[in-house]
Amino acid sequence: MDRYIALLRGVNVGGVNIKMAELADLFRSLGLAEVKTVLASGNVVFNAEGPTTELRERIEAALRERFGYEAWVHVLTADELAAVVSAYPFEARDGWHRYVLFLMGAEPREDLLAAPIDRGLEQIAPGERVIYWTVERGHTLDSAFGKRSNAGKNKVLTTNRNLNTLQKLLS
Repeated sequence: MDRYIALLRGVNVGGVNIKMAELADLFRSLGLAEVKTVLASGNVVFNAEGPTTELRERIEAALRERFGYEAWVHVLTADELAAVVSAYPFEARDGWHRYVLFLMGAEPREDLLAAPIDRGLEQIAPGERVIYWTVERGHTLDSAFGKRSNAGKNKVLTTNRNLNTLQKLLS
């Protein structure tokens, strides 16, 4: 069995409230092993066999059926997540957040990378199926990239995690 990480989009925000114990039970009911939730924002680490696409489809269907919402999930192997984390291009800075925006397909990528950012407030860089982002604290939602990533179809086709959270998922 391989180690996987599932990143659920929009859990415990905007009216989609799921208890982490219930989420872990759902994953176990799918035959996934060594299930562990991390924080209360829809991060699940588990062991399984099979391709990430198949796992994602099974998890999304089960979430939709059990919790009654339009579930979107990013599933990565632990090695894939480790590569994303190790490729993070921005140095840690006091007063700044470090994020990784995970993309569901290529559709939102060009639109997001075209955001007219203020480099004094934020920076972005493309990665493999992700966009790396660093932003001054207090401006996550009102920066150009923050607004664009939370608008329309981009909101549904992405999920965002703090680099510290991703490091916890790997430990």
